[in-house]
Amino acid sequence: MFETTEELLRQIRLGEDSSLELKSLKYKGSRVNDPHRNTMADELAAMANSGNGVFVLGVDDKSRTVDGIPEGQLDTVETWVRDICNDLITPQLFCRIRKIPVATDDGSERILIRVDVPKSLYVHKSPGGYFYRIGSSKREMSPDVLARLFQQRSQARIIRFDEHSVTTANRDRLDKALWERFKTSLSPDSDEEFLLKLKLLTEDEDGKISPSVSGILMASRQPEAFLPNAFIQAVAYRGGERNAAYQVDARDIAGPLDVQITEAYKFVRKNMKVYGRKTPARRDIPQYAMQAVFEALVNAVAHRDYSVQASKVRLHMFSDRLELFSPGTISNTMTIESLPLRQAARNELLTSLLARCPLPFDDFPGDRRFLMDKRGEGVPVILSESEKLSGIRPVYRLIDDAELMLTIFATPPPRGKD
Repeated sequence: MFETTEELLRQIRLGEDSSLELKSLKYKGSRVNDPHRNTMADELAAMANSGNGVFVLGVDDKSRTVDGIPEGQLDTVETWVRDICNDLITPQLFCRIRKIPVATDDGSERILIRVDVPKSLYVHKSPGGYFYRIGSSKREMSPDVLARLFQQRSQARIIRFDEHSVTTANRDRLDKALWERFKTSLSPDSDEEFLLKLKLLTEDEDGKISPSVSGILMASRQPEAFLPNAFIQAVAYRGGERNAAYQVDARDIAGPLDVQITEAYKFVRKNMKVYGRKTPARRDIPQYAMQAVFEALVNAVAHRDYSVQASKVRLHMFSDRLELFSPGTISNTMTIESLPLRQAARNELLTSLLARCPLPFDDFPGDRRFLMDKRGEGVPVILSESEKLSGIRPVYRLIDDAELMLTIFATPPPRGKD
C-alpha cells in the first residue's frame, strides 16, 4: 500500500479515507501534547480492527499541508507511537514505523513519520472501547458487530500462525542465500512462484504479497526486527540461583531459527562442566547429554507459540540443572503425561523447513542428518538420554498455561570433585 513516496504524497493530496489517516502533531517541551495518547490509541486500534492502513504524522488533515516533524522530535514521536501500541492497546499492536523525507512545494525538505498498521488477527481494545473504521472516521462497535468480528478473527487464526503474513515486512527482507537452500530440481524457475508455493511469501485478500511468519523466521537475517522476542535468551549462572551477581555468561541468540539452535547448542557445550573419570580407563563425563539438549532446543523453537510476542525462549543454566522455557501452552489436546507418547506440531510449515536443514555438527552424538526429526522421537530421547547420564529423569511443567518449562538435571560430579 502506497509503496513509493510519490504514491503516498498523491494519496495525501486526495485526503483521508478508510486506509489513510493524517495527523498534525503539537508538542510541549520534549513530549507530544496533541493528539491525546488515548485518542491516538483509539484511531490505531480502529484501523487494525478494520484492515490494512497507514497513518502519516506531520500532515494537517484539513488543509493536507505537509508540516513535517522537527528533526529534534523524531525519536520522541517514534517512542510515543510505540508506547501507545504497547501500553494502551490490548492485545498490543505491532506496527511498522518509518521516517520519510519529502520535498514540499516551496522546495524545502520535511520529514514525515509513516506508521503502517496491518490488518490484525485479533480484535483490539483501546481506552475508549472497541472501534472500527468507516471511511475517514472511527465508530464504536455495537455488541453484535463486535461478536461477529471476534468470530471472524478466531476463524482466521485456524490458519496456522506460522503461515500468516507479516505485513510490516517487505518481500525483500527474505535473503536469497537463506531461502535458496530449500530449492530442489522440481522447484519452479520463478523465484516469486517458488516462495509463494513454499509459503515463505503469502498473498492477502488485497493482493499484497508479504513474507510469512515462517519466511521471516527461516529466511530473514533479523527475525526479531518483525517478530519481537523471536530469539533465545541464554544465561549461565555459577550457582543454583537466578541471580545476576552469579552470572558467568549471557547471550541473546538471534538470527534464523537453524542458527539459533546451533548457537544455543554451542552455548550449552561451552558452559557445562565435563568431568574426568580415570578408572578403569580415562572417560569424560559431561554434565548433560548433548543429544538430549539438542532435541530440547529444536522443540523449543519449532513448537513455541510465535503469536505470543511478549515472551522469548529462555535457556538458563545452573550448577545443578538446565531450564528451558518455551512460550505457549501445549498444542492441541496433549498433556504433560502424553508428551513422550504423542506427536503434534503447532507450526507445520516451520517443522517441515527445519527438517530440510542439514545438521551443522560433525561430532553430533546421535544418528541424525537434519535438524528436525518428524518421527516424534524428540521427547523420548530427551527423557531417556538425560536419565541415563544423570540418573534423574527430566521434568516438564506447564506454567500458567503460558509457558512450557523443561528441567534437565546435571550429572553430579564424581566423588572428590566440585
